Amino acid sequence: MSSVLILGGYGNFGKRIAFALAKAGIPVFIAGRSKNKANSFVKEIRETYPDASIELAIFDVNKTLPEQLQKLVPKVVINTCGPFQLCDYSVAETCIEHNVNYIDLSDGREFVSNINSLDNKAKDAGVLVVSGASTVPGLSSAVLEEFKNEFSEIDSLIYGISPGQKANRGLATTRSIMTYVGKPLKPFAGNKNAYGWQNIYRQEYPELGKRWMANCEIPDLDLLPEHYGLKFICFSAGMELSFMHLGIWFMSWLVRLGVPLNLEKRSAFLLSLSNWFDIFGTPDGGMHMVIKGKDKNGNPKSIKWFIIAKDGDGPQIPTIPAIILAKKLASGKINETGAKPCVGLVTLDEYLNELKDFNIQTVP
Repeated sequence: MSSVLILGGYGNFGKRIAFALAKAGIPVFIAGRSKNKANSFVKEIRETYPDASIELAIFDVNKTLPEQLQKLVPKVVINTCGPFQLCDYSVAETCIEHNVNYIDLSDGREFVSNINSLDNKAKDAGVLVVSGASTVPGLSSAVLEEFKNEFSEIDSLIYGISPGQKANRGLATTRSIMTYVGKPLKPFAGNKNAYGWQNIYRQEYPELGKRWMANCEIPDLDLLPEHYGLKFICFSAGMELSFMHLGIWFMSWLVRLGVPLNLEKRSAFLLSLSNWFDIFGTPDGGMHMVIKGKDKNGNPKSIKWFIIAKDGDGPQIPTIPAIILAKKLASGKINETGAKPCVGLVTLDEYLNELKDFNIQTVP
């Protein structure tokens, strides 16, 4: 079985991917800069899967990735090192140069949308490069693929994600959000003037109750209208605790009015501060999708779909597309080459099957 190199392998998402691949018997290299953290995590995996092939790869991805690819010769590299809003394509390009397949969990709008600029290089090298192998657009497009045949046309999509307060939160995710809080978003279908973490509304979730939601910038805003012919799209994220959600909303107005808060540089502090309030929240979160359009007879049609995660299992959801694609590549089940966003590459059945061991359900 071919091996997989996970960049950020002991991070919030990397460790979940590593556990899933180890369970499947796929050899894994855990990459990062901290030998102590990597060693501690490898011991944790081996306690659960004693026969797993898990090795360390201690290096700085920005300095010695080419040498490591020559040394380790992985079949696939999974990049979890965000925030991708601040990254270029150097890691993906290095993988292409060494004939290694590449997958990332980026939620950066421009980063994912423009990954096809590497398409010719990837095809020439005979490798697959996939960006955005995460909840968006991985799961969001899987849901649309599942239901699109019930419509003659899909006009609008309103959807969002609200994690539980006690669910593990990574610094990269926090930093990615802080890069656009209060800042104007590039226009998208049905929205000419939108700002990060504004346009707040309340969303009712099965079993979870109501959660505040606010604008977020993700690659779907460009990808899904083009792919599915949407005339309107709105994606939002929300925090379980109202005072925390509204606190960020207040800061978004300060940024919009020109107050130099530089929230991105304060991401670590804000993440640490938010952890102090975990006692007031739960480990339960969810995602909602409201799809509207016309049925086969031209009549109005609407479908509401939810995925609810309990017991802190929510952070498993963003890792699934990367896990599925890595398994297929490592076992030689994908022959496709080129560079593309993760739109329609994973089916909803595949997604939910990978989540079957966790406390995660869909409604309906």
